[in-house]
Amino acid sequence: MAARGKASPLGPGLMKFLRELAKNNTRDWFEANKPRYEAQVRGPALALIEAFEPRLAKISPHMVASARKVGGSLMRVHRDVRFSKDKAPYKTNVGIQFRHEEGKDVHAPGFYFHIAPDAVFLGAGMWHPASDALAAVRASIDADPKAWHRVRDAKRFTHGWALEGDSLKRAPKGYPIDHPEIVDLRRKDHIAVMNLTAKDVTRDDLVAFLAKSFGAAKAYMAWQCKALGLPF
Repeated sequence: MAARGKASPLGPGLMKFLRELAKNNTRDWFEANKPRYEAQVRGPALALIEAFEPRLAKISPHMVASARKVGGSLMRVHRDVRFSKDKAPYKTNVGIQFRHEEGKDVHAPGFYFHIAPDAVFLGAGMWHPASDALAAVRASIDADPKAWHRVRDAKRFTHGWALEGDSLKRAPKGYPIDHPEIVDLRRKDHIAVMNLTAKDVTRDDLVAFLAKSFGAAKAYMAWQCKALGLPF
């Protein structure tokens, strides 16, 4: 399953399948095209995860690249429609999360690769973290803003990454509205994003490109894990 040479494990068939799935998001269509999903989407994605594992270990031995078909780094294609008005059964994107070994779900700190016909990007950090994790990050910013600035404003990081996510409209409880770090204290997500293009998905040096890109966010992730009391 490991990728050979420098070629990307992800071929053009992946995007083609996702575009067609978006137009035919039904169980009947998916079952009829499941061999294509295995050959063009899941198989190549698992090959990428396997090929990236040794590169990820050099960035952090505590971030996990698991090429298991179920319960690993590749997020499931089935949507949870129990509480959604949209009852389309399948996701029309590929999501790969290299989360921290202590993490139990997608809200844990980690690296992320999102692939969809309308958006390709990398993520680093925590999306919709639990309240205790969010409180810990805010406390670290408040306690040592200079350390936070060194990470947030580092040229290697800001060259390709930008902080994104939702924020509170008001100051979080316990912090004044005129706090000098109020912009970052109001964040509900602590995630950085690097936007890519569809061509990046099939680039020959994809594994090396991911290692370089996630490596540029290494200090940001290390700071975040330290704030949470996690090893990095």
